[in-house]
Amino acid sequence: MAPHSQATFLSIEDYLAGEEQSDGRYEYIGGRIYAMTGASARHNLIATNLVTVLRPQLRGTSCRLFVADMKLRLTFAGQDIFYYPDLMVCCDPDDRAVYYRTRPSRM
Repeated sequence: MAPHSQATFLSIEDYLAGEEQSDGRYEYIGGRIYAMTGASARHNLIATNLVTVLRPQLRGTSCRLFVADMKLRLTFAGQDIFYYPDLMVCCDPDDRAVYYRTRPSRM
């Protein structure tokens, strides 16, 4: 997906379609997209350690642990938002969109 200027509005449908074809990752806030940067080695090690601790605790539950590439879709102050959280635990069996989740767990 080619970066858009801050003045360009992008629909959710166009954003999601572009994400499927993009080599990079972009977050979406109120119709505008923002390129994601790479993480530091320290950041990556912390996320890996958290996955190592959380994954065994979720075995045998309906909860799923997602790392870095699953989007979180929110609506806040009337704006649609798509973020890429480092980690996300989702336990709602009705929250099963293919490319994002809307109801993460509050562990």
